[in-house]
Amino acid sequence: MQIDFYQLGRTPLEQVIASISQRLLADGKRLLIVADDEGLLGKLDRMLWDQGPASFIPHAPSGGSDDARQPILLSASTDAPNIARNLLIADGQWREAALTFDRAFYLFDAATLEGARLAWKLLAGRDGVDRRYWAQDESGKWVEKG
Repeated sequence: MQIDFYQLGRTPLEQVIASISQRLLADGKRLLIVADDEGLLGKLDRMLWDQGPASFIPHAPSGGSDDARQPILLSASTDAPNIARNLLIADGQWREAALTFDRAFYLFDAATLEGARLAWKLLAGRDGVDRRYWAQDESGKWVEKG
């Protein structure tokens, strides 16, 4: 299982999520995006709709009758009715349930940095867990730092 730690800085959270979502969809993969904050989930829902006519990102908030058909679900829960094998943690709050997915994207900023450091340390040496740490360079390109 792979966990990608993304330290947010130059690029807004919404743009990073859109980029990861588009890449996974292009590869035919499903995604569950989680956050405890309903306001953040609503903002992400609007952002994914507003990518423009050429780059709409198909998704839905969880709890609907078509959850199983959705390639991307937004949820406060780590349950994946869409059978996603990829999890994106949007609120910077680590969830142990991430380890039940094939891949997790853990996005954090300065406000949630200490929690990310703790998660990084707790996952060190865990059997079957491959950690990767990404940060942006001066030009905005994502570079693997660890």
